[in-house]
Amino acid sequence: MGKIDLVLLHPPSLYDFRKEPVMYGPISDVVPSTPIFEMYPIGFASLSEYLERNGLRVRIINVALKMLKSKGFDVPKMIQRLRPIAFGLDLHWMAHVQGCLALAEEIKRIHPHIPVILGGFSASYYYEELLRDYPQVDFIIRGDSTEVPLLELIRCLKEEKAISHIPNLTWRDEGGQTHSNPITYVPETLDDITIDYRHIMQKAWRYRDPMGYEPFSNWFMYPVTAVFTCRGCRYNCKTCGGSATTFHRVVNRQRPAFRDPLLLARDILDIRNHLKAPIMIIGDIFQPGDEYGLKLLSALKGKGIKNQVAFEFFVPPSREKLERISEAIPNFNLEISPESHDVTVRKAFGRPYDNSALEEMVENAIDLGCKRIDLFFMTGLPRQTFQSVLDIVNYCRHLLESYGKSRRLIPFISPLAPFLDPGSPVFENPERYGYKLFYRSVEEHRLAMLSPSWKYALNYETKWMTRDEIVYGTYEAGLRLNRLKAEFALIDAKTALATEKRIKDAVSLMRRIDEITHIEDPDRRNREMTELGLHINRLNMSTVCEKRELEWPTHWIRMNPLRVFKTLFMRLQPNIFERE
Repeated sequence: MGKIDLVLLHPPSLYDFRKEPVMYGPISDVVPSTPIFEMYPIGFASLSEYLERNGLRVRIINVALKMLKSKGFDVPKMIQRLRPIAFGLDLHWMAHVQGCLALAEEIKRIHPHIPVILGGFSASYYYEELLRDYPQVDFIIRGDSTEVPLLELIRCLKEEKAISHIPNLTWRDEGGQTHSNPITYVPETLDDITIDYRHIMQKAWRYRDPMGYEPFSNWFMYPVTAVFTCRGCRYNCKTCGGSATTFHRVVNRQRPAFRDPLLLARDILDIRNHLKAPIMIIGDIFQPGDEYGLKLLSALKGKGIKNQVAFEFFVPPSREKLERISEAIPNFNLEISPESHDVTVRKAFGRPYDNSALEEMVENAIDLGCKRIDLFFMTGLPRQTFQSVLDIVNYCRHLLESYGKSRRLIPFISPLAPFLDPGSPVFENPERYGYKLFYRSVEEHRLAMLSPSWKYALNYETKWMTRDEIVYGTYEAGLRLNRLKAEFALIDAKTALATEKRIKDAVSLMRRIDEITHIEDPDRRNREMTELGLHINRLNMSTVCEKRELEWPTHWIRMNPLRVFKTLFMRLQPNIFERE
């Protein structure tokens, strides 16, 4: 096996979380990963496929997952065995800032001459500070599409050529001076890249390392997959790091780039051929216009797709659109994030629709045979009060009384945590939107991740809700929503009782942590936090809901063995330019 050119490492949110007693809270309750955020960015898959298609050898290692699954996993020993041309680490969301920089520091301690490359939204935002203050970082590639600049950089490093011409690149020269090229590589479409799960299967087999490629904990038991419609967004939600103004400000994207709907259909059919598991279509298929979504659905219609397929919507779709979805995908599911029941709060956040449109969508979807509708509500929003948070549960009762008999409508609530996204409208102008920021710099965010609980890591409060109100309002709403789900048989009594106990235990632990933080003697303070460690770890994986509540149905046999076998042992032919 030839020398590996690039090793992509996904860090945990906290290094080393196995030794630090931190109360993460419900910050990851409504995503598949744990609070360690072990789900590596799907961009790793497109980077690996693109670079390998162009002659490089790339390996992905999910360090966070390996640490999560083994208390004895030795990260320095793993790094010692690796000697690529370069290491690449993702710093996409700031929840990873401490883990990313600590892992980069470990790499530099062991391999001082192997360069470390960072990429992602947060790296793109903080590129100057990262290169100035953290010597363990050698390069940052800015932008939302780094396949081409990264390919050029690795080739130049291999051949010891000049790098000054590479677009989107920020680097430090031998004299310590930082140079930054403008973000000029901003592709207008996503047709030249792909999320190819066949590629991931082959690489996991090549390196005999399925765990290194596993997207998140428990993926082999629940192998949910995703395809992306776009990079960029036409909406401007106020706290979102993926909003239109944030893409413009941070990564120089003037308009979203979409993947051709026929290529997107091919991606979905490739997954269908290999896995009998749910498929999530990320991004509203009607965001680029009705023609795009209808073209995708026409390409999927009649293809015998039995997988559960989840469609994400930014605004409620019409009945006509839902009819087209139901004709193409028998097992279709919907996800939408109203954020709040209060239309004033929702519109202040950036969601441009009222409750009548939401409820009409729910009624139509159920009537057309939708298997499941997930509604995601949030705490910590503009104009939202403590009472408004609790009133979300009252609105959920109204929805379940009206549409919940089929048990296909599932509401969730979670906090906007731990950080406001850098570059988002609120982060850039907090006072304008009624927010107060506690942390702005990389270092402040890095230290915040070492806080004893998520309340102290939370980098904001609003003029309507203090930190305490955001934290305890989330727990109280979660408690009431859990009881409501049990009442309407969305969860069984055993699950409801277990969740209620976790929430109450979490509230007690949070209050105990508050007491400990006021202990003046640092030795005693550390000793008491350590003693709480076992109790904290028991509550860290999920709090206000059970992870299984997020799961769409899947087959008992989750993979097509023959197809997987053929993929592993036959030469993989790229299909990104094929159309049906």
